[in-house]
Amino acid sequence: MATLDARRGRSFPGSHVFLLVLTVALLAPVAWAVLSSFKPAGDIIRDPLGFDPATFTLANFRGMFQDVPIGSGFVNTGVVLVAKGAITLFFAPLAAYAFAKYRFRGQHLIFGAVLLTLMLPTIVLIIPLLLEMKELGWVNTYQALVLPGSVDAFAIFWMRQVIAAVPDELLDAARVDGCGEFGIFWRVVVPAIRPGLAGLGVLTIMNIYNDVVWPVVAASSSRMATLQVVLTTLAQNISGNRVGADYATVTGELLAAASVALLPLLILFILLQKHFINGILAGSVKG
Repeated sequence: MATLDARRGRSFPGSHVFLLVLTVALLAPVAWAVLSSFKPAGDIIRDPLGFDPATFTLANFRGMFQDVPIGSGFVNTGVVLVAKGAITLFFAPLAAYAFAKYRFRGQHLIFGAVLLTLMLPTIVLIIPLLLEMKELGWVNTYQALVLPGSVDAFAIFWMRQVIAAVPDELLDAARVDGCGEFGIFWRVVVPAIRPGLAGLGVLTIMNIYNDVVWPVVAASSSRMATLQVVLTTLAQNISGNRVGADYATVTGELLAAASVALLPLLILFILLQKHFINGILAGSVKG
């Protein structure tokens, strides 16, 4: 037994080397983009892999903030994040609670239909959703950016797996004490599933922050453009706002914008990585 435990705890240098190589391979493009954003635009094209600290400049960032409405993109993305994230984190656990802890006619059929939507490509839903938004008069509004997909099948499935692990005895004890059904959910279930909620919150924020397909279709005006939409049209904005902007200038400002857009997610992951890992483990529990 001692030998088996020793084998389980033994460190394998080969696996560490592989993980180190994989980490470097994943982070190298990000590090190159960030460092290159502080280089003169001409040097990015002339010497893409080199970096001379003596040539450090903020010219790419100054030009980017002048040519690109990245500020309004951050504001629109922030509004969508708060509104859509709140809807997801409130209603998805409620639906998951019903599927995990209640028994009703057609339960498995309804849950199967919910999971079936995971197999539908996003592109299939775009035209029907856009026609619906047009009929409601919501094109180029926050409603169109927030409501479609705010309670998706993945969030419900994730939270159902987490809630299914909550002991039924806790719920029965709360009922005996006279707690109502919503009170049981709010006072008993929610505190017990906080790690899963945190993990879902991080994933939801990342998905909303990086979403570009639906915002491009639903909010085509520059006034409602989210950050990712602004980034996709960045080259056109730079060329249109600066006469004679060459390839090097566009590349430098594009790297600067990408570095600015990367910063919020990087800070978020550093601050919440413990909750994210705990949430992943909580979401892996079988119900």
